[in-house]
Amino acid sequence: MRHLLRLFCVFASASAVCAQELAATWGTGRREAKYYRIVDVPMPPDLALEVGSFCTLPEGRLAVGTRRGEILLLTGAFDELPKPRIQRFASGLDEVFGLGYRQGAFYAMQQTELSRITDQDGDGSADHFDNLSDVWGFEHYHEFGWGSPVMPDGSVYVVLGLSDSYSYKARYRGWAFQITAEGKSIPVACGIRSAGGVGPNEQGVMFYVESQGPWNGSCSLKQLRTGGFMGHPISFPGYDEPLGATMGKKPIEPNDDSRLVTECARVQELVPYAVVFPYRKMGQSITTFRIDRTNGKFGPFAGQLFLGDYSLSVVMRATTELVDGVWQGACYPFREGFGNGILAVEFSDNGYLVTGGTNRGWPVRGNRQFVLERIEWTGVTPFEIERITIAKDGFHVRFTKPVDRATAALAANYQLQSYTHIYHEGYGSPEVDQTTPRTTLATPSEDGRTVHLTIDGMVLGHVHEFDLSGVRSADGDEILHKNAFYTVNRIPK
Repeated sequence: MRHLLRLFCVFASASAVCAQELAATWGTGRREAKYYRIVDVPMPPDLALEVGSFCTLPEGRLAVGTRRGEILLLTGAFDELPKPRIQRFASGLDEVFGLGYRQGAFYAMQQTELSRITDQDGDGSADHFDNLSDVWGFEHYHEFGWGSPVMPDGSVYVVLGLSDSYSYKARYRGWAFQITAEGKSIPVACGIRSAGGVGPNEQGVMFYVESQGPWNGSCSLKQLRTGGFMGHPISFPGYDEPLGATMGKKPIEPNDDSRLVTECARVQELVPYAVVFPYRKMGQSITTFRIDRTNGKFGPFAGQLFLGDYSLSVVMRATTELVDGVWQGACYPFREGFGNGILAVEFSDNGYLVTGGTNRGWPVRGNRQFVLERIEWTGVTPFEIERITIAKDGFHVRFTKPVDRATAALAANYQLQSYTHIYHEGYGSPEVDQTTPRTTLATPSEDGRTVHLTIDGMVLGHVHEFDLSGVRSADGDEILHKNAFYTVNRIPK
């Protein structure tokens, strides 16, 4: 009994810490609803829906790939008052964690293969299944595989998780491939731990989501660089396979208990995190991302990345920029309060962001089953950090509305701290090497939308955490989300 009591006390203490960390960044759901409402898309009670992927189809339909191995076609999911009609297009697949559509064919990423699926007799159901690629092996349930949308050239990028986070039990685990429309499998990168999604960033460059774990101190967005090493060396045996050998020389082993910025200087193939999502402050298990291409129908964040998170049941934003040939950028809170753990997001042409996932497998904040939800902009613009970009002497912070010049010109209203994570074989990492960069000057632009911050003490390789709670808009609004997190890999010369 005493042992159980001690365990309960430890769990309660950890839960209290977790709640405090979440409240520091999130805890604004009621305020968020004024600007972005969450709408249930009703599902039949007998449909056990566990969403793994989405893609939109002509005539406003939505295709859903599921963890239970189905492709469902929904008509009416994007109507003003959604009452979707559901058609089962395919079944018998294996955890569809990537779905695309091109020229009448679905491209479905399963655990064991990338399939091209068509309806050749026109009866509305799949009847032809082409295996485009299955060059990788499969030995463990945790070897999740994710697929990108279909690219303009007809290719699909796939990212393959390791076996149980640590192991290489089947060929090419921890690798990424480009699968051409003809089914040619081209290795792109190695060193992936457990991806959560893959696709192009705002500029069309291929990125993927990486999960916190061994050799990954926190969740992150990374460029899927050709020939790149993404950080987890257990995948190196893939270089001894025929396709892996085409990638060239195997990278040297990274040092354990180091820092990523240090090892990037040693291991030329090692790709740094472009955007780090500090654990619990932002995502805890980030997943698929999509770009807002709605041209303002979804509000003031057009062109940005929107990502789900499984564990925290939230949606976040991110922006990236190329600085001296290296990608980096920032992440921002957006909306909490979803019904289950989010595995997939997708934009509709009329400006909705649909979300779906499951609560099966790992603990999640959203404990509802079989939920499909969408986010709608109410038409009211929140006062938010629109984006942060780096300058040679600090940062540019752009807001969604003009600022109150008195509060925006006070350097003390821009509080920063910086930190990094241990790059090691252990699971995750605390925040380490903390510093306190100082804002020495805050200069609002003429239109009041951008403030240039002169910063003393920026640190390469560190997350720079912003607290802008003191800044007000010109019409007196408090900022909706006071925090943003910028990862500095390069400082412009």
